[in-house]
Amino acid sequence: MKITLTAVRVDLGAVGGHLQPSEKIVSAVRDTIKEKTDDLLIDSWIDFTGDDITILCTHEAGKENPEIRKHLWNGFEEGAAAAEEQGLYGVGQDIRDAGVTGAVKGLGPAMAEMEFEERPNETFLVFAVDKAVPGAFNLPFYLAFTDPMHCPGLMLSPRMRKGFRLTVMDVLYKEYDREIVLDAPEDLYNLAALLREQNRYAIRRIESRGTDEQALAASTIRMSNIAGKIMGKDDPVAIARVQDPFPSSGEVVAPFSIGPFVGGFMRGCHNGPLMPVPLSTKVSYFDGPPVVSCAAFGLRNGRLTPPIDVFDHPLWDHVRSRLAAKTLEIRRQGFFGNAMQPFETIHYGGLVNILRDLDERFEIMRPPRD
Repeated sequence: MKITLTAVRVDLGAVGGHLQPSEKIVSAVRDTIKEKTDDLLIDSWIDFTGDDITILCTHEAGKENPEIRKHLWNGFEEGAAAAEEQGLYGVGQDIRDAGVTGAVKGLGPAMAEMEFEERPNETFLVFAVDKAVPGAFNLPFYLAFTDPMHCPGLMLSPRMRKGFRLTVMDVLYKEYDREIVLDAPEDLYNLAALLREQNRYAIRRIESRGTDEQALAASTIRMSNIAGKIMGKDDPVAIARVQDPFPSSGEVVAPFSIGPFVGGFMRGCHNGPLMPVPLSTKVSYFDGPPVVSCAAFGLRNGRLTPPIDVFDHPLWDHVRSRLAAKTLEIRRQGFFGNAMQPFETIHYGGLVNILRDLDERFEIMRPPRD
């Protein structure tokens, strides 16, 4: 049975600023999406991480299906209407220009889609990130799919011996999708050279070189068919199929214990460690820190099992304590150095205007002539 998984992240408004969507928003989206279950959709699941809602749908309509996207958009509109009724902050931020409060990037929902023949024991993970750029997944997924120090299956599983094929997208190229396909292990150094630059390059897709099956989809996909325009999106979502011929669940989630520094913290202008958190976790300190949740599912004939909350485990409590200390340490630097994003990636009008005004006040001090 060929199944399509569609996962979306969307910011429709939140309580207390950018902290958490209200239950009324989540319920409005859930009720609207479920109206098409057993008709357009086979199954669906809705949750939140930070102030963005995560929607997962299963269906047989294929990727980039206009009916699916229209139905999702209807759910977004109902959620935004609920936020407006409650007077919440940033109403419809990802679907209405008027909802954006100060930033001129990050507009539009994030979507990851994958179509495949369902395995007899199909299992997959859905990762949802808040307060981070699409490249936030670069290091964990690079390690999970290419490094035997983190993924011993590359040595131990015969069907993983050939490695994986990674598609990397240049997210700053505006006119069209610009991407490159690189093979691991042959292109490991080339991958590292690109993926270190999280603000420009992001993993879009990973495939098994042994079976040619898709293992991962991440939300660098453009949403141009939804609102009649191309919209980029921070706060990414990703779908990772796991277990043979792919890495195991544990191999994919283990690199998230590193908590790499990622961009997107506080107003999208600061760096902070990516903290693995349980499902339905709000953000708080400095509108963060950057967080990632993970839900594990089984799938049979397009029907989802109830999710397992992967990061809700005693070991991850220890990881979170360590990353909280890491967060507080970098925040001691305030605005200085790599505590903030480089100027070329900051799009808040205030700083842009300050530097533009100051530029006119600079003087060129020419040396005196003899």
